[in-house]
Formats: sequence, C-alpha cells, structure tokens
Amino acid sequence: MGENRTTSGRIAESIGERIINGALQPDSPLRQDHVAREFNSSHVPVREAFRQLEAQHLVVSAPRRGVRVAPLDTNSVKEIAEMRAALEVVALRNAAPKLSSVHLARIELAIFEGDNAKTIEDFEMANRAFHYALVAPCAMPRLLASLDELQLANSRLVFAMARTAGWRPRSNQDHRLILQALRGRNLDQACNMLARHIQTIERLALPLDQETPMPR
Repeated sequence: MGENRTTSGRIAESIGERIINGALQPDSPLRQDHVAREFNSSHVPVREAFRQLEAQHLVVSAPRRGVRVAPLDTNSVKEIAEMRAALEVVALRNAAPKLSSVHLARIELAIFEGDNAKTIEDFEMANRAFHYALVAPCAMPRLLASLDELQLANSRLVFAMARTAGWRPRSNQDHRLILQALRGRNLDQACNMLARHIQTIERLALPLDQETPMPR
C-alpha cells in the first residue's frame, strides 16, 4: 500500500506539472492504461493519482468521457487571486516573527534565480520558490497546503498567458520591495505589497485569446 502511495504521488506530480505548463492541453483525455504503461505501474496508483489531480482541480472525470485535463477556467482568476492574497498575508504575518537570516537568504536566492531565468519554466519555478520561502516558517500545514494548491492554479494561468502574450527575461521589482520591507521589519508594508502583487494576476489575466502583458 505504501508503495502505491509513493508511485501515485510521483505520477500525480509529473502529470500535474505537464498540465500546469501546458504540455497537456485542456480537455485532453488521460487514459489509465497509457499512464500505467508510461510509469511502469499497475492501474491502482494511476487511479489514486487521478483522484489527487481531481482534488487539485487539474483533471475532471465524467461518465463515458473518462478522465480529462480540466478546462482553463479564466472565470476563476478573481477567486484564485483574492484567496491567495488573503491567505498568503495570514501566512506571512505568522511566518515573519520566525524569519531568520537563513530564511531571508532563501527568499533572496529565489529573487536572484527569477531575475536570471532564461525561460518561463525557470522563472515560474523561482516565483513559486519565492512565495513558498516567504511563508514556510508559519508552521501552519493546512494553510500551506491550501496555498500550494492555489499557487498551482496561478502557475497554470501564468503559463497560459506566456503562450498567448510571449515572455521575456525581466526583474521582479515587487519581490525585491517585499524582501526590503521584511529586512526593515516593516511587516504591514510587506503584507500590503504582497496582497497587491498577487492581485495583479486578476487585472492582467484578461480572456486568454486577447493579447495581455505578462504578470509582474
């Protein structure tokens, strides 16, 4: 049973990343036998992986249609942005008193990696690392799990906008200002900037068939 859980987690992570970065397009079918063959596994961990992905709103299942990649729901942008802004600020307020020099160095490293990213994949990996490093010390596992799910949904929108509007290497000034406020022990300013920063995705994620600038 433990082996199945390990395998299912590996399958869910791999398939989930392909959905997020657009390698698997919305409404693409996911066949149990094909996935099992790719990962050299039985159907049991594949079914469990599909359940995990469905819980993350990355796949949908329907009678006679089977399991498919979930549609890209641009109507949920406002909900995702407002939930992330509210919850990440709660997490940062709880994490801030525990931020050590080591934690701040991790945040700075994520900013550096984002500034030097040459691809959207590297940039988004650094962006996720930044937001995780900000809040990880809060030691609130349920809150962190919710934020992780919201961050995945956000990443999927970022990749979709990159495919529509293009992407070019750039610096993320918001991230630097948030770190500067934390170093100066100005938590209210850091939280306000974080909330505004997250909500830019709502303003920028217009219908994805229109030309949109990349989120800051």
